[in-house]
Formats: sequence, C-alpha cells, structure tokens
Amino acid sequence: MRGRTLLLVCLALLVGIGAALLLSRSEPTPPALAAPQDEPGPVLLVPGYGGSTVGLEVLAEALRGEGRVATVVPLPGDGTGDLRASADALDAAVTASGAGSVDVIGYSAGGLVARLWARDNSSEVRRVVTLGSPHHGTRLASLGAAYSPGSCPAACLQMVPGSELLDGLNDGDETPDGPQWLSLWTDQDQVVTPPDSARLDGAVNVALQDLCPGLQLDHDGLPVSPVVTSLVLQALAAEELREPTACPTS
Repeated sequence: MRGRTLLLVCLALLVGIGAALLLSRSEPTPPALAAPQDEPGPVLLVPGYGGSTVGLEVLAEALRGEGRVATVVPLPGDGTGDLRASADALDAAVTASGAGSVDVIGYSAGGLVARLWARDNSSEVRRVVTLGSPHHGTRLASLGAAYSPGSCPAACLQMVPGSELLDGLNDGDETPDGPQWLSLWTDQDQVVTPPDSARLDGAVNVALQDLCPGLQLDHDGLPVSPVVTSLVLQALAAEELREPTACPTS
C-alpha cells in the first residue's frame, strides 16, 4: 500500500513538471518595451568612414541649440576598421550617457554602425536617422577591393555590395521594431553609388532632390547642409516621425 502511494505521488510530480515545461514552451518571450516616442533623450552622432567628427559637430551644435544633449562618438581606427567594433564604441557611449533611451544619427558608414547597434538594442533607441548611408553597399568599395585591396581595410570590405555584414543586416527586417527610422540621401552622391543604396525598407525614405528640386548637395555636404539640419531637427522632435512634405526654408 505504501509503495503504491509513493508511485502515485511520483506520477503526479512528473505530470506537473511536464505541464510546466509545456506551458513554458508555449508562452513566447515578451518583446522588449519600445522607448517612449514622446520623450526625447540624448543624441549620439556616429561619423562615417575615416571617422572625421568635424562635420557632425555642426549638426551637434544645432541640436544643442534646441536644448538637446548631443555627442559625436569617436570611432576606433578612424572608422575604417571592423564596423562591429564601431558598434561596440557606440554601445559604450550609450551606456555612458546613462539615459533610458537615445536618438542616433549615423552619417555614411555611421548609419551601418547605428543599425548594427540598434539591431541588438532596439528598446534603447527612440529614433534612428541615417544620412547618405550605404545600406546596400557602394560600388566605390567594390572598386577599392578589386583594384587597390591594400587601400581597402575592413570597413571598406564590409561596404562591398553583398558582403557578409550587409547580407546579415539586410536579411529579413531591415528596420527592427522599437525605434522609428529615417533615411536621407542626395541623388548627387558620388561616394555611395548608387545613391539609393541608402533606401531602407521600413523607414521614412527621403531623396532630398525629390523634396527640394534643384538642391545642389554632394555626399560630404550632407551633415552640414541647412536643409538636412532642419529635417533632422524635425525628425528628432517629440512629435511622431512623419514623412516631410515640403522643403525646409531658412
């Protein structure tokens, strides 16, 4: 009788454990909470290939003039090394900010850095803005890799269309849920070729000459352009991110 009772207790325990395991498997892990869109935080600006922070300081000053805390993130190896290492530098800057969420602006290759970071930290970023970023690569990197491989370091190779890094970034959802996304580019870009490589599925995409016919603007001019600055300030405001319908006027 005692042995039968023990057997029944063991069977009951096994059934309970099995049910708990089934429940744990059937209940999906809840998604991370998105950053509040109406609570702007600090802004982190990520330079492009070569790592120059000069142009981005102009944009950072404009943001500071609007009362925002804006920091240009220095990149290891002047931004020419592995873009994943640059994403680690951005992550360290976000941690140092102490903020619950941030806005990120990525110029040129800095847009890829922003995407690499946001892919794994979507709950920590409210808005992502990219300026002339080679989201699908640039033929210029292909030429460098083919004809001057010694002058095409890691970041250059990663911007070759079809690179392992780009294929990974663009496989599936190019704009993970959580942040709102804006991609701006100029049709006169001769660094990111073709210029519409900057188009990002799921983002608000703006070819500047479509919005501002006659605008003369090359790749280097993007971070210092008054038109771009106005659009970025609009995009990072507390209001919902919307596609701009008119060219900003000074």
